Order: sequence, then C-alpha cells, then structure tokens
Amino acid sequence: MADRGVGRGPGVRPTNTLTIGRRLDNLPYMGMNAAERERYSRQILFAGIGEAGQETLLGSHAAIAGCGALGSFHAAALARAGVGRLTIIDRDYVEASNLHRQWLFEEADAAEGLPKAVAAERRIARMNSSIEARGVVADLTASNVQELLGDADTILDGTDNFETRYLINDFAVSRGTPWIYGAAVGSYGLTMPVIPGRTACLRCVYPDQPAGAQPTCETAGVLNAVISAVASLQVADALKLLSGHAELVRARITTIDVWSGDIRQVAAPERDAECPTCGLRQFPFLEATEYPPVTLCGRNAVQIRAGARAVDLAELRRRLEPLGETRANEYALRFTTGGYELTVFGDGRAIVKGTSDPGVARSLYARYVG
Repeated sequence: MADRGVGRGPGVRPTNTLTIGRRLDNLPYMGMNAAERERYSRQILFAGIGEAGQETLLGSHAAIAGCGALGSFHAAALARAGVGRLTIIDRDYVEASNLHRQWLFEEADAAEGLPKAVAAERRIARMNSSIEARGVVADLTASNVQELLGDADTILDGTDNFETRYLINDFAVSRGTPWIYGAAVGSYGLTMPVIPGRTACLRCVYPDQPAGAQPTCETAGVLNAVISAVASLQVADALKLLSGHAELVRARITTIDVWSGDIRQVAAPERDAECPTCGLRQFPFLEATEYPPVTLCGRNAVQIRAGARAVDLAELRRRLEPLGETRANEYALRFTTGGYELTVFGDGRAIVKGTSDPGVARSLYARYVG
C-alpha cells in the first residue's frame, strides 16, 4: 500500500450498523508520492485539477448514500479518481437483477447474497488499494446520520426514496455540507447540486414528497446508459467540490433522456426564504425517533427496522433450519418459507420479500426472528 504518511487504525463499529474495513486516523494528508503521481498522471494533466487539485482529492472524504445503480458508479469513479476516503452506506444485498446496471458487482456477489456495501468495498480494495474505502451495512437514519456523514466533505445521493433524501438534505443544510441529488428510471434521469447557503435545497424544489405511486426500476425498468450518464454528472460536480473548485458548480437542474436523446439544463429555483429547511432552519427529519416498516417501491418487499436489537445470526440459523430453507454468510441470513423470503442482518433489520403489506411483514418477523 502506498505510504502517504497516513496512520491506519482499526475499524470502528457504530451502534446498529455493520462496518466493513478500516477508517483513517484523522491525521493530516502529507502529499503525493511518486507512485501516486504516476497513477493519476492523466488526471493531473487536466488543467482543471492539476497536481494541487489531485493532492486535495487524495486528502478528501466523500460519502455515498446508497450503493445501487447510481451509488456503485459513484464509488467506482471516485475510487479511480483518487478520492482518499470513501464511506459507502447501503441497506440492501446484491441480487441477479442488479447486475445489468450496478457497476461494482459480479455474479458471485449475487450468488452469495452479499450486502452491497461489503461487495463494493471488496471491489474497491482490488481497484485502488491506496485509498480508504469503508462499507457500512445500514439504513441511513436520524440515529446514525451524524456518525456516518458527519466528517464528509461532500455527499452523493444514490438512494431510491425521498424519505432518505430529505434526511440527507436536513443534515447537509444544517452542517453546511454540499450534496448532489440524482435519480434515474426508464431512460430518464436528473441531477441537481445543493450547496448550502448558495443554492436552493431539495425542499425548495420539492417541498413535499411526490404524491401517488412513482415509477421505479422494478416497475418501469431502467437502461444502464441513463444510470452512467446521471452518475457521471454527479461525480463531475463532486470532483469540482473535492478538488477545491466549488465555484464551478452551477445551480442548475440537468435532465436527460438517453432514449430520445433530449438533454436539458435549467437554472435551479432561487432559495426560498420560506423553505422549511434552508429558509426557516427546521430539520424534522433529523429529529425522527421511530422507524416504522418501509415498503420498498416496486419490489413486493418490506424493510423491518428493529431499533437497537442485534441478532445472533448463527443461533437464528440453527433455530430456523428445521422450518425452511436457510442460506447465510457472515453478514446476513436468508430464510425462505411459504412463499416469503426474510433476509435478516446482524443489526436486527430485515427485508421481507413476498409482501408489500407492513402488517404481514411485521407478523413474519415476529414469528421467525422474535
């Protein structure tokens, strides 16, 4: 591993999350060595970054919320660009249906049912061993957002729901941390940077969560080309921010349809003085204390959040083996019975497939997990 004068410390395991890998010891970045100058030479030659910008990237920290289609591209691109620290947060596991658009994962990851954060960190370690990638198997909530995002220089949105985006928005605006919103479905996608104090925030544009059923990748499909297009625009803004060129990030909304070929950029709205978040400085999503079951859009699945209750997966497997089919690895246990599939994580959280009814999911969890 390249020596940049950075100490290596053991991983810190936050409450109710599974942390993979190592964390940096908060020591100052000491500058590039010869191997790094060679590795990033073509990026250094780009006038917008140069050697000073590359050194800034190597000393920076990006957090990626959600490591599905967009987030896996973010992680791969930022790792290759030499962002020195990556925190990758995801609550889900790899499935075969992910592989056509989620850039870090392989068939073996789906066959093993690896958590996406675990698979992402493993792949990044092979891709660029000189940076620090930390995968966190967790649902991003008000109870862990400070711990997981607190020292990030910028946050990239790879999530699939507005509840989590509003949480990120509350946190980022309250802390003055820039973040980059993105979404894609079908052949259409959009992105918008949020620079607290300078640009409109998410709730200036979307004061309330869009009403009614929204199309998802599971209901409307998605082309991997729109994923890479939207994620590339997000990464480009992140590189500007992380290399010291925040002034180049423009307050605009970019929409793209890769099937029709339409690309449009419009100025983002002005900051709304009456916006609950950036105008009135109200942060209700940071104050949430209860986490009810969440229906996962389009997946016929419900996530059960178990609060502070950890689960002994080995003991649970022994108890469930007589009752149905079980598969397990060190991160999660998958149990199939009666047309339902429960994937239980070590923090007690579970994804129940085969129903979109939170009551049914809660009953199954109580029956089989306790």
